[in-house]
Amino acid sequence: MDTKKHLTWQQVLKKVKYALDHRKPFSLVRIGDGENICLAQNSVWPIRDVLKEPWTIKANHGKKSVHLPNIRLRNELVQGIRNANVVGILLLNDNRIQAPKRLKRILTNKIFAHFNLSPRFTCDACINRYIPKYKAFWDVLKNRRVLLISQHANEMKQVLVNKYSLNVTGTILISDYKQTSRILKKVEMLKNKFDLVLISAGVNAVILAPEIARRTGKVAIDFGQGHKNFMKSRTV
Repeated sequence: MDTKKHLTWQQVLKKVKYALDHRKPFSLVRIGDGENICLAQNSVWPIRDVLKEPWTIKANHGKKSVHLPNIRLRNELVQGIRNANVVGILLLNDNRIQAPKRLKRILTNKIFAHFNLSPRFTCDACINRYIPKYKAFWDVLKNRRVLLISQHANEMKQVLVNKYSLNVTGTILISDYKQTSRILKKVEMLKNKFDLVLISAGVNAVILAPEIARRTGKVAIDFGQGHKNFMKSRTV
């Protein structure tokens, strides 16, 4: 992948700020082991291999907000990656995500080649883990109207309002892929009430973020386990 297109967190934040300041659509999605497994369905892996993975077994026990096999989900993930402004990918020797190496960047590269995916810009998929540590991130979010989409949206709101003094104007709960189309309609109805949406919805965020940006003209960020990052972080 083109290293000239691989952005630092500061460069990503600059793009987010520009989009917010100029009221332009912008979306960031991130590809980890779970997204890779969903994307591998009947593309680079047969379904039988996908179903053997421990991640898939957990998912099919209701622990990952998706159930496999689901080819429609796979196709929507591909479209999300195509439409995103920035795509987070794991470093080649990543040791932060607790998953076997074969499920990480190696698999992402195979999937991107299979679907002919060439993101305009990439960044570190773990950007959501460390960007909350920096005051610069919170400064960009200050005085913006924030919408939260997450199973933990209400807990996230409490922390963002009380600890970071953000203006959270809405929360939408999500627990399953089947809710995505309804959530998109709800977000469209709320589009005049927010400037930025933070999405902590597992694999579903890759579908939601680019589509929200397209439909509303706003900024949408796949923020992973955001509530945990907010609560732990100390700004520098």
